Amino acid sequence: MITAIMFGIFLIFLGVGVPIAASVGWATLSVNLLDPSFACDAIYFVKTMANGMDSYVLLAVPLFMLSSSIMAESGLSGRLFNVFSYFFGNLPAGLPIAVVITCLFYGAICGSGPATVAAIGTMCIPLLTKLGYDKDFVTSMIAVAGGLGVIIPPSIPFITYSLCTGASIGDLFIAGFMPGLLIGLFIVFYVIYYFARHDNSNLCIEAYTQELRSKGFLRILKEGFWALLAPVIILGGIYGGIVSPTEAAGVSVVYALLIGVVAYREINFKKFIKCLVDTGHTATPVMLILGICIVFGRVLSMLRIPQTLATFVTSNIESKIAVLLAINLFLLVAGMLMDTIPCILILAPIFLPIVQAYNVDIVHFGILMTCNLAIGFVTPPIGTNLFVAQSLTKIPITRIAKHAVPFLAMFLVALLVITFVPSVSLWLPSVLSK
Repeated sequence: MITAIMFGIFLIFLGVGVPIAASVGWATLSVNLLDPSFACDAIYFVKTMANGMDSYVLLAVPLFMLSSSIMAESGLSGRLFNVFSYFFGNLPAGLPIAVVITCLFYGAICGSGPATVAAIGTMCIPLLTKLGYDKDFVTSMIAVAGGLGVIIPPSIPFITYSLCTGASIGDLFIAGFMPGLLIGLFIVFYVIYYFARHDNSNLCIEAYTQELRSKGFLRILKEGFWALLAPVIILGGIYGGIVSPTEAAGVSVVYALLIGVVAYREINFKKFIKCLVDTGHTATPVMLILGICIVFGRVLSMLRIPQTLATFVTSNIESKIAVLLAINLFLLVAGMLMDTIPCILILAPIFLPIVQAYNVDIVHFGILMTCNLAIGFVTPPIGTNLFVAQSLTKIPITRIAKHAVPFLAMFLVALLVITFVPSVSLWLPSVLSK
């Protein structure tokens, strides 16, 4: 009864527009109001929240956000795009393919979907539209491909999942690499199919490609070298055992400053202060949600909700396939209604005992959860990537969402492959652990 009331309060508050942090907080405190003997009064709430946020792992979240902000101000996205455009630019589908690959690389730098859309979209949408590409197509493609930013490591949702489940951040980062590439490949397949079926006579790419190639490959590579090296340093340090994920976040900030100030000379003191302020505005609500949801997770454990639900499911459903499909569907809907981080913090402790009862690897489930919720970036009513793309182009959100459907279909096909072929996620960690 108490559990039903707690979730009811949460859904009511969420439905009337109360911020997610306040909704979760009041739902958590309601347990003590209903049963004063329950050990979750205001003092316990504050202490647990403070202790939960006193975490070395959590330092990685604002640090990765800061490095992402500095790299965005340094113009890394444009330099990455030029490198990939040099190879593919002469094909009708070439520049859109270069955009998708740039999203993959930029995701390996910033770890955020909306940040990837903002950085890549700001430059690529006006450019490709000027060259004759359909603005709706380009905008929706970037909105979907931006979701790869939370799957390709380093990923803030992976850090969040590790915090509430105990999964290794390093293993999650390694495991996210192949699924991210697979989803990107499926999106590229659709881009090739789209331009093979459409009239491309209005595209004016020849002059742009010639101008780009007239600079010479070595000059393009020189301009983009430090941007290309960023994910190698960040991820190589983690995979090579040189630094921990949190230390890698610190390294990424130092590297971002070096290339922004020394190599590209785009960052001055004023821009650096702006990056700090922007990071503070972004990180503060995220850290608040993290702290409150940590308390929520503790209350769920004290009420034994995850264990009870796992026992009920395993005693009534024998099929592992059916359970995974049902969880995928639930996560897809949840991703439409809530942001990724609160979804993970609320649902991971509930679903983890269920999937573990069916021998689903904890790292593999973290990848599945993040992939499902990444689709929520491009699905109304929340659809953070949609709002970012709309702010860049002034195209109505419903129109962007409509044109994103084919890309989302490719995303879903890739998701099914990742769900039922665990080796897509687990092969690379198993190889690197030997």
